[in-house]
Amino acid sequence: MKPLFKVAATLVLAGVAGYAAADIKPFEAVEYRKGIFKAVKWHFGAMGDMVKGKAEFDSEDFARRADLLAALSQMPWEGFRPGTYASATSALPVIEDEWEDFTAAGDAFSEKAAALAVAAKGDDMKAIKSAFVATARTCKGCHDDFKD
Repeated sequence: MKPLFKVAATLVLAGVAGYAAADIKPFEAVEYRKGIFKAVKWHFGAMGDMVKGKAEFDSEDFARRADLLAALSQMPWEGFRPGTYASATSALPVIEDEWEDFTAAGDAFSEKAAALAVAAKGDDMKAIKSAFVATARTCKGCHDDFKD
């Protein structure tokens, strides 16, 4: 119940953030999305260590992190705004020109992260590893095309 509350609270806060979106300065948008991606890296890195055998696999911790990753995967996209690619970011300006492809990549990440959260609640390690790899591929695909 506690992890579900954290995910719900995160989503509520993300929704509230959208109301003030019109007043956000470019550097704030960059910092917003960077912060979310740091949290993604934090959880995904720990999960990767468990999947690769570098850390003991803790099914409860893995499932908790997968739930958080699924919530986080919904959040960074509003931070990608026109005029936020000039400095202090590794996001490429091509995002503006290829917006539909970029949002499709973001949607793919969110879908795979949600599937990983579902798989993480089971005890099929093959399914968990497969869902983890599929999620990682969406990260790589976006990085290859849209990140310096």
